[in-house]
Amino acid sequence: MPRMAQTWGDAETSLEPLKGQKVAVLGYGIQGDAQANNMKDSGLDVVVGLRAGGPSAAKAAADGHTVMGVAEACRAADVVHVLIPDMAQASVYGAEIAQGLKDGNALSFSHAAAVHWGWISPPDNVDVIMVAPKGPGSKVRETYLEGFGTPSIVAVHQDKTGTAWDRTLAIAKAIGSTRAGVIRTTFQEEVETDWFGEQADLCGGSASMVMAAFEVLVEAGYQPEIAYFEVLHELKLIVDMVQRHGVAGMYRRVSETARYGGLTRGPRVVDAQAKERMKKVLDEIRDGTFNREWTGAYADAGRESFESRMREVESHPVEEVGRRMRKMMWPDSEGQA
Repeated sequence: MPRMAQTWGDAETSLEPLKGQKVAVLGYGIQGDAQANNMKDSGLDVVVGLRAGGPSAAKAAADGHTVMGVAEACRAADVVHVLIPDMAQASVYGAEIAQGLKDGNALSFSHAAAVHWGWISPPDNVDVIMVAPKGPGSKVRETYLEGFGTPSIVAVHQDKTGTAWDRTLAIAKAIGSTRAGVIRTTFQEEVETDWFGEQADLCGGSASMVMAAFEVLVEAGYQPEIAYFEVLHELKLIVDMVQRHGVAGMYRRVSETARYGGLTRGPRVVDAQAKERMKKVLDEIRDGTFNREWTGAYADAGRESFESRMREVESHPVEEVGRRMRKMMWPDSEGQA
């Protein structure tokens, strides 16, 4: 049997471990914006570390934050919460974060890749922790304002002070996650499962399935617009049910025909061979193959390492049809991605 995860709720956690400490949130993208504002609204002493003169600096200041340069924010902080993009973390760490870390600080992340893969090597005199919300920043902020929260997974990689777990759970509480519940993990488990989910299921698997299903219907002579509705548009309805009620709960809430067809044909589409290919994807994550491929491609070409593939997706017929259909349903969106 799988081991049971350790969890915490709101009543089991406290903000006290961060009282009197300054938290520097580095980055003000979707996660940085949400987490910094939730922390501020929870009463923490927050500064935002950003490049001077950038558009994010003006937005953070307008939201009521004290904005500093990254290096200055790190020198001023007790907790440095790194929310800049993964592929920028190593260079920013070397240039601006490392020299500002002091004995007993906490170096905090919302994704563990930089530490797990050695892009960053934290010193041994700081806590190294993670609070990873299981949702986009917009949802982290939205659920907080509704009086609830987005669940997070949490980990301590290095406990220098003996209070690393207290600080970790305090951050989770400050962003609202303990209202929904937080689950203990490790840096390794977070990275490997996160990347696997993105590649095999959430992004890669689901998008590839949608495009292949669309092609099958259109090649068989069905109208592209009808195919779009059946294989893409209605997918959200099913995913919402799965998220809320589980796989079995979804099956109990669809028609009997959909239930029988899904139960009998689904395993023929995602079959034992597909599962073996998923295992290969996981193997390549765990043994570092994907990390080496991705970091090498990014070092060689930056964003262009995936933009050619993005252009292929954007020119796929399901996207061409989808832009028209989305503009019909949501005129303000103009059908854009």
